[in-house]
Amino acid sequence: MANGNYHIPVMLKESIAGLALQPGGTYIDLTFGGGGHSKEILSRLDKGRLIAFDQDPDVRDHLFHNDNFLFINHNFRFMKNFLEYNRVGQVDGVLADLGVSSYQLDKEERGFSYRFDSPLDMRMSPGIREGAKEIINKGSRERLTRIIKEYGELSRAGYWADNIIRARAASPIETTGQLVESVRILLKKGKENKDLSKFFQALRIEVNKEIEGLEEMLMQCIDCVKPGGRLVIMSYHSIEDRIVKNFINTGNTEGIVRKDFFGNKLAPFRAVNRKVILAGEEEVERNSRARSARLRIAERNRNEEEK
Repeated sequence: MANGNYHIPVMLKESIAGLALQPGGTYIDLTFGGGGHSKEILSRLDKGRLIAFDQDPDVRDHLFHNDNFLFINHNFRFMKNFLEYNRVGQVDGVLADLGVSSYQLDKEERGFSYRFDSPLDMRMSPGIREGAKEIINKGSRERLTRIIKEYGELSRAGYWADNIIRARAASPIETTGQLVESVRILLKKGKENKDLSKFFQALRIEVNKEIEGLEEMLMQCIDCVKPGGRLVIMSYHSIEDRIVKNFINTGNTEGIVRKDFFGNKLAPFRAVNRKVILAGEEEVERNSRARSARLRIAERNRNEEEK
């Protein structure tokens, strides 16, 4: 069975309820991680089937055996291709818990966290060519500024980029500790950890092309989720949440409303929860990762008239 210490599932009860599981249905867990969500889904299936994705090879050590379970060690942006390859038609529900797992953050050699002085990497899969070290040491000022401003949502992003460039000119930045030192002067007093969290998250998003992958996956759901099927997405970044919200409301990730000849909005999904779902105070106390979680649930329209 999966190791419970690998990853504590956020809003497990709410996300599983959002799938509206049917015992004989086919479901996808796009972010297997430690298997918390997958294990709960399988416990509620009879003759149903669960397909799980995760690009991190480390999760293979935490897989469990079940005749109704198929694991695919690839990025979820290839969901549609692998469903077709495995001759799987439309599914009854798709679940994704975005971002990085507690295990990945706690494993020093992966370089995801500023809490350790470790090799600068941040790749969720060894197949990713450009790690954080390459981006930090070779990225242009424009690229570094964009990453820090757009994904980190940090002010004075140009100053951050300038400090990194000055530091790497003196000596290559090869560890998380060296990276922290290069920007330490810019950290707000009393908010050092918050600023570093945003900075490291921004770099991780760029390394793993997480925004592009999310957009590709969401658009594939139009073909992969059957009418009446559910889409359950948990995000931890305002950009991700906005993309998910746009997709649910308009059927595209840009949030552009399109209408048919009769003026009806062309959106293949409808929101099940009118407002974004947040974790309760008790869960946040138990699991700090839940603090920034945003859960959205949608249902695939059952017929053309509902669009």
